[in-house]
Amino acid sequence: MKNTFKSLKIVSFVFMLLLFVNCGGGEDDGFTPVPTRTADDVRADFQNLTINAGINDLTLESVVSGLFWNFRIIAPAGASSTNKRPLIMRLHGGATNVSSSIHQTTDCLAEPGLASLDAYIISPNSNGSHWYTDQNIVQILALVDMVSSYLHVDANKRAVMGYSDGGNGAWFFSQYYSGLFSAAIPMASSYAVTSQSGVTHQFAKPIYAIHGADDDLFPLAITQGYIDETVGVGSDVTFVVAPGLEHFNSCVYVPYLQDAADWLETTVWN
Repeated sequence: MKNTFKSLKIVSFVFMLLLFVNCGGGEDDGFTPVPTRTADDVRADFQNLTINAGINDLTLESVVSGLFWNFRIIAPAGASSTNKRPLIMRLHGGATNVSSSIHQTTDCLAEPGLASLDAYIISPNSNGSHWYTDQNIVQILALVDMVSSYLHVDANKRAVMGYSDGGNGAWFFSQYYSGLFSAAIPMASSYAVTSQSGVTHQFAKPIYAIHGADDDLFPLAITQGYIDETVGVGSDVTFVVAPGLEHFNSCVYVPYLQDAADWLETTVWN
């Protein structure tokens, strides 16, 4: 277990270095943030946060001075050193939305949909960028590292889920960071699984994908095609189609997320 955390910290630090190079201002101002803080500074600040059972809306300064991560931790009441709980990384939709509170929209889907797991739910703010950008990769890696290291998390029971852009993020982290999570639950997503060179990716961890039959942003046929491609090369994907459901009302997908939570408990983590 310690080796897993050590490896995760090393990977997290590497991507923090990438952040120094890639998160400059605009092409015109020539400004690149200077890393005046270390990864250990961030971890120390995290340990000083007050995290109570229930909803905690938190802010943490990253390794770049003045660059802050805003995130929500929903902590289970019964978590302890003898009752370690699962961790669900929830990635919100509308990733390019610059709202400072969009990560707090957990009440209509994530909370009721995942309630049976009694898990830590971590919901970061994308800061107006897609989840696959360097700055958000750093944020996700760092939060998983710190929450797993300093809270009562069962590191064998970690999953990533998201809706729309968040669903695409769940596919992305399942593809490129398969050691981080034991499963992914992408919802209302559209994620190409075949590269431009024609190579289709086989996902190393099981996926439970949920999609509305009448999705008016990401047509079902396209998502079905992507899933058929990756299943064809051996990926373990359970694909659930929600009859009559469209894209722009995520709250109505609660029963489907509840089924996915049962799948985690009975199939992935059993």
